[in-house]
This record gives sequence, structure tokens and C-alpha cells, in this order.
Amino acid sequence: MYLAEYDSREVAGLPADAAMRSCGCGLPVSVSDLVSGDIVLDLGCGAGLDLLLAAGRVGPKGRVIGVDMTDAMVERARANVTAAGVGNVEVRRGFIEDLPVDDESVDWVISNCVINLSPSKPRVFTEIARVLKPGGRVEVADIVAEDLPEWIRHRDDLYDSCVAGAISEAAYVAGLRAAGLIDVSVGGRYVYDRNQLGGIASGALASCTETTLVADALVGRVWSVHFSACKPRHRKEEDVHE
Repeated sequence: MYLAEYDSREVAGLPADAAMRSCGCGLPVSVSDLVSGDIVLDLGCGAGLDLLLAAGRVGPKGRVIGVDMTDAMVERARANVTAAGVGNVEVRRGFIEDLPVDDESVDWVISNCVINLSPSKPRVFTEIARVLKPGGRVEVADIVAEDLPEWIRHRDDLYDSCVAGAISEAAYVAGLRAAGLIDVSVGGRYVYDRNQLGGIASGALASCTETTLVADALVGRVWSVHFSACKPRHRKEEDVHE
């Protein structure tokens, strides 16, 4: 599943495997203000497309760290980084609920359609706040859902399809704020139509009939969003924004 398209000029020259195997629902690198020298952390980096795009933005003075929970994806991302010939990217195996990253060590946290898969989203938001430098920023694209039927919520296959585990837009904003982040904003909403929802679910379902049933139940309830936030520079700033 890839539900957002990067500018062809951005992906030109990157390993085909990185683009073909990337699954996302937004463009966190494109909409962020990465500059030369920034340190970027990508949560759930997958095959590494956003890692490579971020690496080009931050340049040789910057650094990009990718974290993924599976050995297979870590190996694939590392292979794509090597194929791209970039020297400012590191891929680490770990969980986004317990990041293998030092406190206050990154300027940016990005993620693309991954946090919805976490069974402990408050912990992820807390980890984001922990690893960001004071004044560091967040740009996350993710799927959100409102009023899903309970029978969908309890299906593991639809959880893996980035649907059943999605929380509401309001809960996402509240979670980021509860972790101590400020200036939380929502933008870039994209509501999926029936055909797109069927495509999202089809890989996990056994029949066309079941896919149709699920797609009908999801219409108007599932969309993707860009969430932006930042970490206060100091306690006084946080108080001002509360």
C-alpha cells in the first residue's frame, strides 16, 4: 500500500527497491523544513525511501537514523542505503515504543503510516518527546479512524492493514500534547474512497466479497493526516502554550 506520491524528481536515481517496497500515507519529508546539518529520526523506516529523501535534504553535515522492528526490513533498508551511496544514514533495529536513541539527540522525528500499528501509542508519543532536542520538531503522516465497527477493531488482519489499530484524529492530537509536545497541528487530510479502502484491506482478506464488506464499513471513517508538533525549548515556553 502506498497512498501518496512523491515528486518524480525527488525519487529519481534512488534504488527502485526503496520506492517499490515503501508503504506510506503521506509525505513527511516533503512537507518538513529539513535543513543542512539536521539530525532526523524515522520511526518505522521500512525499505528506507524516507531515509534517503531526508538524507538528501540534510546533506553530509546532517544525519538520518532509521528504526524498524524487523530484521528483514533493517537489512533491506541498509541494502538500499548502500546502493544509494549515501554515508549519512544509519539503520537500527528496535521498537518505536522503546527507541534505541539517546535523549534529546535529534532535531526531527518523522514517520509514515507506522504509529497506527503500535499497541501502545502513548508510549510512542512519550518516546518522541524524549529523543527530540529542545525545540525539535515532529512531522508524521498516519491513518486515523472514527467510529469503526467493533468487528473491524478486533480483526488482526485489518490491524496489520493499518486500519483496525488507527485512533481518532482528536486522540492523536491529545496524545502528542499529553507527551509534552506543543504547537500540535493537523493538515493534509485525505479521505479514502470506497475503492481505495478496498485496496488497503484486500491484501489481508480472503475473498472479493469480504473485501467489499469491509470497504463498505470503512467509507467515511478512515483518512490520512499530517500531524506537526514541536518540543518546548524550556519549561516556560511549555507553560505559555498550555
